[in-house]
Amino acid sequence: MDRSPGSRKLTYLLFLLLLLVLAVLVLRQVAETHLRAAAVLERVSDPNAHGPIADFARQPLREEDDSALVAEGPMQFRLYIPEEGARRGGIVLLHGVHHLGINDPRMINLSRALAGAGVEVMTPELQDLADYRITPRTIDSIGASAVILSTRLKQKVGVIGLSFAGSLSLMAATRPQYADKIGFVLSVGGYEDMARVARFYTANVETRPDGKEVHSQAHEYGALLLAYAHLEDFFSARDVPVVRQALRQWLWEDPQAMKTAAALSPQGKKTLDLLLHHRDQLQQDFATEIAKQQADLEAVSPRGKLDGLKTHVYLLHGASDNIIPPAETLWLERDVPKPALRRVLISQALTHVNAGNGEPPSEKWALVHFFAGVLQEADQLSEAKAGR
Repeated sequence: MDRSPGSRKLTYLLFLLLLLVLAVLVLRQVAETHLRAAAVLERVSDPNAHGPIADFARQPLREEDDSALVAEGPMQFRLYIPEEGARRGGIVLLHGVHHLGINDPRMINLSRALAGAGVEVMTPELQDLADYRITPRTIDSIGASAVILSTRLKQKVGVIGLSFAGSLSLMAATRPQYADKIGFVLSVGGYEDMARVARFYTANVETRPDGKEVHSQAHEYGALLLAYAHLEDFFSARDVPVVRQALRQWLWEDPQAMKTAAALSPQGKKTLDLLLHHRDQLQQDFATEIAKQQADLEAVSPRGKLDGLKTHVYLLHGASDNIIPPAETLWLERDVPKPALRRVLISQALTHVNAGNGEPPSEKWALVHFFAGVLQEADQLSEAKAGR
């Protein structure tokens, strides 16, 4: 074998050239993933956006409405399917507590942005969340959705849960019948302990894992959700059907809400007025209600239930979220097993599940970098299927 200085130098140069080629390939993939993430986020903020970033890797897509019969009953869902180019995995995207469900414009924008970046997206209608109820059966609806999309694509899929659905998604990923279908979970604005969140709604105090308590004004939405779940504890049996309709309309921002409430008894009208405008006078009533519903709140809380979680986890939260306080993601960060936890970000570029305005460039970059990791996870699930 030739071991002359010239031969060793040539071998060394070839080795350096190989390292350089590998570095260029890695950097190219990293840059492409970050550009795709930036494009997705820009198109979410403005569905009509165009330009070098917004149009990067944009693919045409088609939308299909479908349904399936699952253990919880009939499930309606929508598919956003890329029509051209390489498929980049699949994601189940879950709406939060909102009556529009999968027809919420924010859901549609995000779904189209992801599908335009090559990811097949499924958005299932979660009936209880659409009716402003947070229930354990939604956990199984989420798991069943992952099974449907995983079976369709013949690979593991990601799950992105917005708001309350983020926490329920983490719980679904711990269940053996769904765990092998879920490749990763992204919780956006989720919570760890629903009882603690309920106390935040009534006392306007955010409790952090380090023991600090921060006073911040909770959105009225939260306390109304607590009352809506158990109206029989606040209103007479006669008033319950009327106030249920009136509160539903109020939450839907329907101007008919007060006309509906006119049919309430005098006491019912007084209690509704306190709920809508003077919740501080009901603190003791809410404290009693939270204690009474402790078991129900625990049943939909990830706290103490994530030890067996093996699915990769991403935790994202808006720094100014006043519906689910950002401290809840700090609590989740402690609960998720370290080998499963990929990235955690408390972002000034988000409020609850909406993009903020006026945030510094460093915050925008941090959000792009975070979301690039999520897209890379989806890519890897597709590559694993292909055996690459």
